[in-house]
Order: sequence, then C-alpha cells, then structure tokens
Amino acid sequence: MNYVEKDTFGMYGTNGNGVGPETRKGPGPELMGADTLIGNDVYNLKDEDLGDIKEIMLDMRTGRVIYAVLSFGPILGMGGKLFAVPWKALTLDTQHKRFTLNVDKDRLKEAPGFDKSHWPNMADQAWQKEIHAYYQPAKPAGSSGL
Repeated sequence: MNYVEKDTFGMYGTNGNGVGPETRKGPGPELMGADTLIGNDVYNLKDEDLGDIKEIMLDMRTGRVIYAVLSFGPILGMGGKLFAVPWKALTLDTQHKRFTLNVDKDRLKEAPGFDKSHWPNMADQAWQKEIHAYYQPAKPAGSSGL
C-alpha cells in the first residue's frame, strides 16, 4: 500500500485514482498526513521488500516524528518482528510511492527488534542510543569520523 492509495482527502494532488500528473492541490510530499503513511511499503537500495510501516512514533515534548515502527518477516503474530527505525533513516521515494531504508535485508534481520506484545521502553536513553547507532550509515574506510 502507499500514501496515495490512502489519501481520502485528495491532498497529494493526483487525478483521483492514484495515478496521473500531480497538480499540487495539497501539501504534497513535503507535508504529509501520518495516517496515510501507516501501511506504506519500505524497500532497501537493492529494491528488496523490507516490510511496511505499522506505526509512527511522535516525541510529545517536541512534536517531532522520532521512529517508524517497521514490520518485517512472516505475518505479524506468526514469527514477524517489529523494528523501531529512526525517522531520519527513512527516505520517501515519491517515484515508487514508498519509503527507502539503506540497510541490507540480512542486517535488518539482526537489528534490535521486538514483538507486538513486548514493546521496548522507547523513552529509555540507552535503548534510543542503541537504535540510532544501529541505523547510522557506515563511515567510509579510512575516515576518522571527524
């Protein structure tokens, strides 16, 4: 599913059926409704399906989106796993109407995750640091990081 298919208000400016030229009648992809993003597909740079967005987590103090909760693997409840992915690690692919996450499928399988009955304490600073570090892009060889 993608955000255009869930656009009940016509805010993404397509011709009404999710295809056709964009007309810029609404906010466009720079400002999007959170509900239209739930269920959006997530792919990596190798065009491999990594799952879909199940939830969007907001920092209520700042009003910023912090994480997208990604479902990956078999059907949730039957071996599926959830991952809190830092929002900044996702890129909107407006051509394919989906999100891109720069992570290999095998690396995602090993990422810190949880099941739907055991959510982590996302306010825990140590947990946040671990999650953000996991999804940081790799530094080029020979880089000092400075």
